[in-house]
Amino acid sequence: MKRLILAGSLLLASGSVSFADGLFWVVGNRATGKCDIVTSNPVIIGDIWFGDGPYKSKADARLARSTIRACPAVTADDEKDEDGTN
Repeated sequence: MKRLILAGSLLLASGSVSFADGLFWVVGNRATGKCDIVTSNPVIIGDIWFGDGPYKSKADARLARSTIRACPAVTADDEKDEDGTN
């Protein structure tokens, strides 16, 4: 019985950790003067002055970033750098 309870609690714990996978946040970075899209829940301290999210897709996060007044407009070169394309 103890094994069953332990196995169930481990399964539940590992399942709740995976909920954060695939989520995106928009963060304001004072050091760069830009808004970045990150895949981990941001800690608002130091150069990171705001965080917004989570969003289910990177496209949703990009759309949100375009509507945040504190974020400067993203250029085509910046967008290529984000995608990792040349």
